[in-house]
Amino acid sequence: MIIVMKKDATPEDVAHVVERLESIDSQAHISEGRFRTVIGALGDRVRIQQLPWEAMPGVERAVPVLKPFKFVSRDFQEDDTVIETRGVSIGGGTFTAIAGPCAVEDRDLLFRAAEAVKKAGATVLRGDAFKPRTSPYSFQGLGEAGLEMLAEAREEFDMPFVAEILDPRDIELVSSYADILRVGTRNMSNYPLLTEVGRQPKPVMLKRGFTATIEEWLNAAEYIYKEGNHEILMVERGIRTFETAARNTLDITAVPILKGLSHLPVIVDPSHAAGHRYLVAPLARTSVAAGADGFMVDVHPDPELAKVDGAQALLPEEFAELMDSIRRLVAALGPQE
Repeated sequence: MIIVMKKDATPEDVAHVVERLESIDSQAHISEGRFRTVIGALGDRVRIQQLPWEAMPGVERAVPVLKPFKFVSRDFQEDDTVIETRGVSIGGGTFTAIAGPCAVEDRDLLFRAAEAVKKAGATVLRGDAFKPRTSPYSFQGLGEAGLEMLAEAREEFDMPFVAEILDPRDIELVSSYADILRVGTRNMSNYPLLTEVGRQPKPVMLKRGFTATIEEWLNAAEYIYKEGNHEILMVERGIRTFETAARNTLDITAVPILKGLSHLPVIVDPSHAAGHRYLVAPLARTSVAAGADGFMVDVHPDPELAKVDGAQALLPEEFAELMDSIRRLVAALGPQE
């Protein structure tokens, strides 16, 4: 159940509701929006619904929530969640560009890519030190050495960075370096991993599983949210369909659907949806028109030498051209509502 407090509800009113929930062995999750406070009630549904919530001081209404994902839903929080990391805001009407190499290969290539994407207008650097690969013989990343290079690039170019986490045992290591932890498409349904990243304080980027429905994706976010971490970025990166012309099929409809169902920021990864360089820019521009809060694009100074996904990586000059078109689109469409 969602208990919506009045605009003039006092802290004592909120505390009273929490005490009543705890008295019936239920949990209270408090969300403070710009205009009002909302309390999510978890526990025995029958016992919760039996209490006269609307008779209590400061309570405007009590609404049963039938969706399996409760806390990440618009029912629980009407206002958009805005993620803040090192001075960069993601969500809430802004459009954020995240870019860089798919994997950290060496310091020189990373720094060349970081300098290029920063100059073009990206505000968050991407680059992975741990890579989940289909083949066990493919490049798996540089591990902690890669994280050290990313941390060095962050200081050099004043850009927070996002890096993938594959294993609950690596959370302490990766979170000690990265500003945002990413759960990749292969791990969207790795519930022990979701639970553990929900218990650490860094924002979490959650990629949609390539065979996942939107409801399954939102339920994965709920695993993170219920553990106490409310800073979650949802990433649409394409799903597997019968079509083979592209690497995956970018489900652009997921952007407005998700924005309607959830308060969490939604960004698009056109690179992993496309799999081909020539498709990345059109898909990236489409994400702006669909209302996404940003995108994440692979950029590599020498894609022919890339150890991971070189075919989909933009050259620095191509990324700069894309950013110019994105700025024009954002200006033409106006602020997102």
